[in-house]
Amino acid sequence: MLRITRGEDSKLTGWYFEIDRKLLGMILLLVCVGAIMMVTAGAAQAAHMRPPQPWFHFIVKAIPAYIVGLGCLFGFSMLNKKQIIKLSVLGALFGVFGLFITVVHPVIMKGSARWAHIGGFGFMPADVLKPSFIILTAWFLDKMRKAFGDNIFLNKQAWKLKWLSWWPYIISFGICAFIIFKHPDIGTAALYVAVLFAMLLVAGFPLKLLPGVGVLVGIMAVAALSTAHVRERAMDMFSVKPLTQVWYSLNSIRHGGLLGSGEEAYVKDVLPESTNDFVYSAIAEDWGALVACGLIVVLFALFSILINHAIHAKDRFVVYAVSGAAALFAGQICFNLMTALHLIINKGMTLPFISYGGVSFVSFCVLFGMILALIREDIWNK
Repeated sequence: MLRITRGEDSKLTGWYFEIDRKLLGMILLLVCVGAIMMVTAGAAQAAHMRPPQPWFHFIVKAIPAYIVGLGCLFGFSMLNKKQIIKLSVLGALFGVFGLFITVVHPVIMKGSARWAHIGGFGFMPADVLKPSFIILTAWFLDKMRKAFGDNIFLNKQAWKLKWLSWWPYIISFGICAFIIFKHPDIGTAALYVAVLFAMLLVAGFPLKLLPGVGVLVGIMAVAALSTAHVRERAMDMFSVKPLTQVWYSLNSIRHGGLLGSGEEAYVKDVLPESTNDFVYSAIAEDWGALVACGLIVVLFALFSILINHAIHAKDRFVVYAVSGAAALFAGQICFNLMTALHLIINKGMTLPFISYGGVSFVSFCVLFGMILALIREDIWNK
């Protein structure tokens, strides 16, 4: 049997013993759950496509994303802090360029212009930006603290118009968030704002400024409700219309019962987006409430590992980056599950590492590869 020992001097063995294998293992477990759902839920969804597709349609389409994503997960986890920051800058430039394309050459899909097309390849810039947003925001907060001390929010010097101050960041973030909001992709815009606020709280955001945050949230809510489709979806919260996505989702969960329907599962056959936005409903119908709740436990356990690393990290940059990744991970899970359970207005958002969606899957692999690398360096190279 091949056995790796700590005494072997190589980058691979060093990586193997220094990486958080529990965190990596839980990520791979979620990927395996997603792959299974590409076969079970994907087979039913493919059969109802026009024209009908073979049962392996979605798993075959997902293979390139799995290869690229897992390659990024392992590859990025071997990098160091400086390399991660440089790659995040490149990722941010590409993502912002994608957002610019959605403005000058919008491609409307499902009522939204959030897709950019370059050379026949379609992607959502808002998903591409997520890893870079977390890493560069953490870098910015760390630089601000080193330049202006602990009180970076009320220090007058931090608000002067210069390259290292609040204004360049606020303007850059505001423009990107506004473009995403106007696609319209209000859920993703709200997710970005929520994650930023979580990172600011970790950086010591003064509680006396919370009323200002409340005003900002109120303005966003009014702006969102000014659009017809958001008003319509908000009204749908008061009832469940038959034969809608949420109606199928809730019935799929009910039909699963406690132990699942197995081969007798049939609601997911007509459940829209059963491999993507409503994959949790398909899991509940196939395997039952016990497994569905067990999945939530796994997701929470992964989140708690991230929080534990953020609490004990020695480098402030790592504290901010891991906290941001935890907030993004938890926020997207909440959006997905609450949509499936009809607890918020219907907002399509993938379940990290599980839902079908190439760019979203790769983006989370890139982000968690970076986080694994930062955690490893913080623990072993200090």
